[in-house]
Amino acid sequence: MAKMLLEMKHITKTFPGVKALDDVNLEVEEGEIHALVGENGAGKSTLMNVLSGVYPYGTYEGEIRYQGELCKFGKIKDSEKEGIVIIHQELALIPYMTIGENLFLGNERGRKFAIDWTETYGKAEEYLKIVGLTESPRTLIKDIGVGKQQLVEIAKALAKHAKLLILDEPTSSLNESDSKALLDLLLQFKKEGMTIIIISHKLNEVTYVADKITIIRDGATIETLVSKNEQISEDRIIKGMVGRELADRFPKRPESKLGDVCMEVKNWVVHHPIYTEQQVVKDVSFHVKKGEVVGFYGLMGAGRTELAMSIFGKSYGTSISGSLSLYGRQVNLHTVREAIEHKLAYVTEDRKDNGLILSDSIKINTTLANLASISKHGVIDKDKEYSVADEYRQKLRTKCPSVEQNVGNLSGGNQQKVLLAKWMFADPEILILDEPTRGIDVGAKYEIYCIINDLVKLGKSVIIISSELPEILGMSDRIYVMNEGRIAGELSAKGATQEDVMSIILKADK
Repeated sequence: MAKMLLEMKHITKTFPGVKALDDVNLEVEEGEIHALVGENGAGKSTLMNVLSGVYPYGTYEGEIRYQGELCKFGKIKDSEKEGIVIIHQELALIPYMTIGENLFLGNERGRKFAIDWTETYGKAEEYLKIVGLTESPRTLIKDIGVGKQQLVEIAKALAKHAKLLILDEPTSSLNESDSKALLDLLLQFKKEGMTIIIISHKLNEVTYVADKITIIRDGATIETLVSKNEQISEDRIIKGMVGRELADRFPKRPESKLGDVCMEVKNWVVHHPIYTEQQVVKDVSFHVKKGEVVGFYGLMGAGRTELAMSIFGKSYGTSISGSLSLYGRQVNLHTVREAIEHKLAYVTEDRKDNGLILSDSIKINTTLANLASISKHGVIDKDKEYSVADEYRQKLRTKCPSVEQNVGNLSGGNQQKVLLAKWMFADPEILILDEPTRGIDVGAKYEIYCIINDLVKLGKSVIIISSELPEILGMSDRIYVMNEGRIAGELSAKGATQEDVMSIILKADK
């Protein structure tokens, strides 16, 4: 029988006005991969922050036993000394430092006032080899992709001699091939005796790697499923997460006659903002009709986000050329303000850095893109601001005590709803959604899909950029497939398969 490595008993954690964890129990055996799943706001990340000392002993009720010993971690360094290492969803790497420097940041090689750079880079090379990276440890973090940055974070954890590795949404920013490679690496670590806790909303990945799956709902432990006892289906996990059967992942949208072309882009070219000789969008042409959902799919680096941002008031790129027409009239949108005035909205994939002001309230974030509607003679009507924010809170079913709550205190799914509310209040005719459901659970995804359907029912048009192929196929009317900055193909979503989409990319690579 396997030895019990971790026991968390009767953990209760309260924030002002919210009980985030309510008598939660978790047991993890040595050498297993244990998945933690639940809807956004269920308390998964909070539980792991309690374990790792982010929330120190004394700020929660209950007890933690690790290797049979009672733990009273006062800070994250205390848990790391015991071999408990957490990798958060937002990677903690410094872009303008090298891989080697990042790898040992806070864990430097050498003496107190003298870093041994030979040892630093030598050891870094060893750890990079373990995670399958061939890059030089002297490479700057900014010069490698997100998938490789995730592997650097894992190498950094190994350098801290991790015995229990905790990963919070490790594949949320990765494409399918990078995700598979990362999951296979975790399975290899398991074979070598490491214990892993993984938080993920991607249930296909959970069923692929996990030995046990603990479901948390509304801050309480619901059940733990053991995969060796039964083949656990995604539907079975969803039932535990949301408390009901979810018959269809994508809400049905009644077929309706599409309107005229409302947006047309022709021969669009965008150059990199720093390496100005490099084209990142290459002669792209596409159109969108009124009341249509158009999906854009491509592997990482295909140029989808760059295309969207360059159209949205030239907020990305240099030497932008080509034509943009809205409702049959050619326009030149030089700024984000001009794009908003032309009823165009862009919901960024990076909600925390570019989409929301985390230190401000839901109320302020909701009205930010359309202050004119709640102001008179340049003065904001506070009552109207509150009323608007509360209306969208109810409409989008955002979970929060009040719209006065800071956005930074919300779960990922609820932050995404605030970001959607912000742009819905701007009343756009064409809404570009860049990775609209990244890092959020199946229940919150379904609610966002319903919002998209409601928008197109009103005659709005939606462009969805997503790395999740089932999402693109399930929500789109038409799909554009991008590859290396170009449109590689176009197809109707009706009857299309994942194989159809991937074959377009494979043919474009030849």
